[in-house]
Amino acid sequence: MGIKFVIIIQCDIARLRCSGFACTKCFYDREGFFKDCGYQHGTRYIAFTCGGCCGGSIASKLEHFSNKLARQTDVKKDEVAVHLSSCMVTDNYHHDRCPNLEYIKGIVRKKGYNNIVDGTFRSTNATEKREAGIYKNHELETFCGAED
Repeated sequence: MGIKFVIIIQCDIARLRCSGFACTKCFYDREGFFKDCGYQHGTRYIAFTCGGCCGGSIASKLEHFSNKLARQTDVKKDEVAVHLSSCMVTDNYHHDRCPNLEYIKGIVRKKGYNNIVDGTFRSTNATEKREAGIYKNHELETFCGAED
């Protein structure tokens, strides 16, 4: 079966300063948090923001996505992976980890999407700062269910 669609949810506040280029590049080049996921060529991709603190608009965005998915594709929810962007799940130059992360993950699961991955882009600079203790190092969910 494998993953046929990847959703990237970005921090709305970080998105005011960030184009999302690095996350998108990592997806297409299968780098960063996408490196070991095994997503096949042709896996589709969509990105949207959390909608701002506390992330409550994720429910309506995922509902809209679910309706389009059901009506316009043969892709099932268990064939979708949701990546929470690095700006949400790690301490980085934008800000610390999202304080609403567990709430947001709860919404994603409630909408039927259980394949959740923490992270997208793996910044060399931020990784070095985490290793040096400048940024906090958080435990990350690393589901990658692309294998058939």
